[in-house]
Amino acid sequence: MPAQPKMKWADTIYLAAPLRDVRRLTAAPAQDWQPFLREREQAAFENGRRAGEIALNEQLLRQRNETVELQRGILTSLQTVLPKVAHEAESALIDLAFEAAQKIVAGMPIDVAMVENTVREALQQAQDTAEIVVQLHPEDLALLRSHQSDLLNGLPDSGPLRFSPSAEVARGGCIIQTRFGLVDARRETKIEQLRQSLNL
Repeated sequence: MPAQPKMKWADTIYLAAPLRDVRRLTAAPAQDWQPFLREREQAAFENGRRAGEIALNEQLLRQRNETVELQRGILTSLQTVLPKVAHEAESALIDLAFEAAQKIVAGMPIDVAMVENTVREALQQAQDTAEIVVQLHPEDLALLRSHQSDLLNGLPDSGPLRFSPSAEVARGGCIIQTRFGLVDARRETKIEQLRQSLNL
């Protein structure tokens, strides 16, 4: 279809039929546009409100989904990390407890009753009651002798005991030697055995 030429204001317009009931615009009654404008404004407001609600709902839904995913990620991380943290804390507490125990034991005064109790407990673990040699720190052995301990004369259920000073035994401990082997009742040995049993 050929392009129509552009009209100018001065061009004459030719009509195919005469116009009827034509009035001049200046003679037409004035029209009140306020209700029409208010209606258009109200419609635009409602459209904007609905669009805003839809956008807000979509944003809230996205944020809720992101929050749920974040919570899942945190829970997954906690489930992975907490056992490791608990294990590390347990190991640290065990080490701390043993260090404290060693300091407490090392700070305890060595007296005759303590040395006698250590020897008696070790003798209960000995499988042989003959030819028993009790190795003690030289100062602990001197302590028993200075107090004339009954252990030096032997026990009714173990028979005679032979005591021997040993530099390998720290104060407060002892080693029982029999024909079948040794009973190591040194303090450091007991603490290490306790540490190994707790780490299992």
